[in-house]
Formats: sequence, C-alpha cells, structure tokens
Amino acid sequence: MKLSLVLIVYRSDSSIALKASKFCEEVLKAKKINSYRIDSDFDKNEIEKYLSNSELEPDIGIVLGGDGTFLKCANSLADYNIPLLSINIGGNLGFLTQEKDFLFDKSFIEILENEEYIIDLRNRLNCDVCISGTRHEEKIIKSYEALNDFYFKSVEEDISPTNQIQIEIDNEKVNEYKGDGLIISTSTGSTAYSMAAGGPIVHPSVDAMIINPICPMSLASRPIVIPNSSKVIIKPIKKSKGEIKLWRDGSKCMTIKENCYCEIKKGKSPCKIIKFNKSLNYYNTLIKKLDWKGDLSLRNPKN
Repeated sequence: MKLSLVLIVYRSDSSIALKASKFCEEVLKAKKINSYRIDSDFDKNEIEKYLSNSELEPDIGIVLGGDGTFLKCANSLADYNIPLLSINIGGNLGFLTQEKDFLFDKSFIEILENEEYIIDLRNRLNCDVCISGTRHEEKIIKSYEALNDFYFKSVEEDISPTNQIQIEIDNEKVNEYKGDGLIISTSTGSTAYSMAAGGPIVHPSVDAMIINPICPMSLASRPIVIPNSSKVIIKPIKKSKGEIKLWRDGSKCMTIKENCYCEIKKGKSPCKIIKFNKSLNYYNTLIKKLDWKGDLSLRNPKN
C-alpha cells in the first residue's frame, strides 16, 4: 500500500495513547509520509471538521486505544471509505485491535508497505428513528450507524427499571419483550454487550443479526439469530410508560417517544478493518480474552 496521508486518532484521556501517537507520527515522518494527529473527543466533531476541510482523504486511519475508541472512530467515519488500523494502547487485548508490539517495533509500516494484511469487511447496522403515521419520505427524524450493536433500555434511573418492547421482523409481529431492555447486535458485536447478556458468540464472517433480551421477565424470551438482510422494527409499548432510550455501541443516542419507532437493518457500507497476517486469529483472541483452555498439549507437554 502506498501511503501519502495517514489520519492518527488517539484516545483523548490517555497519556500513553498521546505518546504513542507522537511516536507513530515520527515513524511515518521518517518514511516521508504525511500524517494528521487528532484526539478522540468525538463530541467536538474534530474528525468531521478536518475531513470536510481537507483537500485529500487519508489513505488509512490508525486508531490508538482500545475497542471503545475504535468503535467511536468507526462510527464517526461511517460516511468515509477509509480503512482503519486499530492498535491496542493502554488496555487489554481487544477483538478489534492489533497488538501494540506492531507499533513500537515499527513493523507496522513495513507490513502496510508490503501489503502483508487483509481488509476485513465488517457489516454495520443502520437505525432510522421514525415518527408513526407519516409519509415514507417524511418519517425519518434521525439516523444512526453502529458497528457492534443498538440497544434499548428504560429512560428512568430506577433501581430496577423495566420496559416493554414490541418487535417486528420483516413486517411480522414476533414478540413483546418485558425486562431490562433489548439488544440488536451484529456478528462483530456478539462478543460485546450481547455476550455479557447471555447471547451467542457468532463469528464475524457470518452475515447475521442477534436479537437478545436483557434480563427478560419471561423464560420464553430467548436470544435469536436472524439474517442481516432482515428489517427489524422496535416500538415502545404504551403501558410501559411509552418511552425507551436508544443506545449505540455504548453511547446514548436519544429517547424514543411512544409515537416513534426504530427501523433497524443492515448498514449502508461495511467498516474496513486492516488485519495483519501475523496477528492473532479470531479463535486465539477468544482463547485469550475468555480464558479458554486452547490446546492443552501445549500447556502440558509430554516429557
């Protein structure tokens, strides 16, 4: 890959990530590659401001932080066709990040130049917040993209808040969930909040959505896996006070009023993730993150 301009995004509240970003900048400069560093305070919309005013679009983005920083960056860049290389800085091994050794031994630049990597296409989810009873072209009041998941929880901050949510799949009413909330996840997000709520682990190459209730009051409410070509409608039920809070990838979005609903479907474009050929594969990451046994013969070799 020939690099002319690299966008470096680092975790805003991390001094380690700041130092790593300066180190990355120096490595690129030594290779006569231009770069632009920016912190990950996404509330300031600095990334959007920079890209809208820049004459050149970056060839890649390098994200220095953990999975959370990468998710926010990926959502901010959803409208741009920029491959992202995420390197874990200051945290544990992530499902979306490469090991930090690739940065500090400077091997990342040779790997990029020699194209010893793949571009992993990860599907996003799109959520349109709509007003009921309006014409199609006027119904959407807000639209969001998520790489991991959308989820719905109670607006109230009670000790044990519950809500009731109606769900339709491909125009068929399927169920009403009563409990702490509901998660709609991509395969990529299956190892995030959905897994913590008892959902299945789904390999990211599987084109699927996972619908997973959070602490349901009925034992009949179970996680289900559906094709990501499906259209899912989420509506708050009036008898549960008629409002629910929409979240995406761990960040608050907005309150869904009783006269609104959410239409969730496959995102407009995938997220392009750069994965080095020498990095840990998906199953090794699972073994390390979840403390699985792996190959026991390697731990207890025969004498």
